[in-house]
Amino acid sequence: MKHIGWIASGAAAVLVAAGAITYAVADGDDSATKVPTADSADAGFARDMAVHHQQAVEMSYIVRDRTDDVEVRRLAYDIAQTQANQRGMMIGWLDLWGLPKVSSDAPMTWMGMGDMASGKDGSLMPGMATNAEMAKLGKLNGKQAEIFYLQLMTDHHQGGIHMAEGCVSKCTVGVEKRLAQGMIEGQESEIQLMADMLKERGATAR
Repeated sequence: MKHIGWIASGAAAVLVAAGAITYAVADGDDSATKVPTADSADAGFARDMAVHHQQAVEMSYIVRDRTDDVEVRRLAYDIAQTQANQRGMMIGWLDLWGLPKVSSDAPMTWMGMGDMASGKDGSLMPGMATNAEMAKLGKLNGKQAEIFYLQLMTDHHQGGIHMAEGCVSKCTVGVEKRLAQGMIEGQESEIQLMADMLKERGATAR
């Protein structure tokens, strides 16, 4: 039974993505009727943030199975559901615009970062966990898993906020700019919540 809520979030993502496509078409902004180019900030943000969000969803699924703590599991569920839904919106927009979901350009080229986006630790984009960190999370249990998840997700949110701020500055599609602004506000709030949760567990962000 514990899987039902998480499965439901996947179904919700499909519904939200469909709604997002309709919203993008019906949006009152003139920009909504203009199809962005493949190398635009709008397309770049949608592609890169979809990848960024996917890891957050995966990370949340991992910690769900590594702890019985209700507070952490609730946060992980909320993050997985929210980011899966937002990812559905962004993939839906790329479909609507007839643009590829992957690009030969380095991540965050649309922000003027290009090859500088990849972290020195081997992460794909700022804030993203490395393969080694994801594997480590999958081996921890209980309080150790909770702390590491909260630390990884704090880093992840900070990287996501930086990218969303780039979209607010550079994107031209109104509905996408508003989604990015909503990401900033939501993830800043969750960073504070995670700081409090880490403190309760005798730890801090990295």
